[in-house]
Amino acid sequence: MRVILHVDMDSFFSAVEVRENPKLKGLPVIVGGRILPKAETTTGESTRKIRGVVSTCSYEARAYGIHSAMPLSKAYELCPDATFLPVDMALYKKVSAAIMRILRNYADKFEQVSIDEAYLDISTKVHDWNEARACAQAIKREILDKEGLTCSIGIAPNKIIAKIASAFVKPDGLTVVEEANGRDFLAPLPVNMIPGVGPKTEGILTKIGIETINQLASCDVQKLVALFGKYGWRLHMVANGVDESEVEEKWERKSLSRERTFAEDTKDTSVLNNCVDVLAEEVYNAIREGGFVFKTVSIKVKFDDFTVHTRAKTLTSFHSDVQTLKKAAKALMTEFSNGKEVWKEKRVRLVGVRVSRLGVVDEKQRRIV
Repeated sequence: MRVILHVDMDSFFSAVEVRENPKLKGLPVIVGGRILPKAETTTGESTRKIRGVVSTCSYEARAYGIHSAMPLSKAYELCPDATFLPVDMALYKKVSAAIMRILRNYADKFEQVSIDEAYLDISTKVHDWNEARACAQAIKREILDKEGLTCSIGIAPNKIIAKIASAFVKPDGLTVVEEANGRDFLAPLPVNMIPGVGPKTEGILTKIGIETINQLASCDVQKLVALFGKYGWRLHMVANGVDESEVEEKWERKSLSRERTFAEDTKDTSVLNNCVDVLAEEVYNAIREGGFVFKTVSIKVKFDDFTVHTRAKTLTSFHSDVQTLKKAAKALMTEFSNGKEVWKEKRVRLVGVRVSRLGVVDEKQRRIV
């Protein structure tokens, strides 16, 4: 019996902030930047300087329609009384490391996939689905007792169903999908429950009469391939509950990257550049955590027509500072945000920042290895 857990922390950044400042409990909290005080313009009008995008927000803020990757200016319009906080990545990394140490103790195989989520293979540690549920409950208790935070857990026979199950009930949820019930669990769900299916993909599927995962599973796979290329085949496999990928920790790092899919496609240059800034910060913190240096910086852009373009720059030497990373990433982004005519009529769906050609500093020899 194969038993996979997907553990997803609930509204992680904002939850940590509330833990650090209990006075914020029950209030709308938005992490991503600050709303600067009003300043008078030459016309005598008062304005506020609002820059950046929402990184995470509390569930109370979500009730106002606020979500990650939303411009802070829009979030302020929706909820001007919310508490806006800057990203404190050093704090979140510290808390994440403590949580991941807890999770490792429960797993045969462990795979951290982001700062706030991980897969656990517990196949040899449990004998049935009841024991799997008990294991997940123990994980939730330990994280709550030691870190004061809640998480949602999906339990399933493979990674993709486990991930969908972890989002099925939130916050503080626990959903078990036994092997025999995988297809039945997925069938009635909307297609946007599949990881990676955003508004654009959902819209294309709706146009051909596909709204549920069951309809997607029953669709002719060649029709999906014609629409989405190889991704169409992947969609069909996922809809049928098929995922053979293993839970594995990749010890050898060849690159580090972070991506963000916008809730709404955008051409707004300030939003794109702010997003690159945030992603560069996240990549930098991953570099620092892993003790890496980098030589190549890349940008990935997916447009509203699903075309993907990348640009890369290889530096003359290794670097590990955030300013070099930001400068290179924003320079590469310029071509897409205000460069060639071919891009100007397109809206951006996704932005990614990546570093590669990684090295590790040998502290004894003070050299790159």
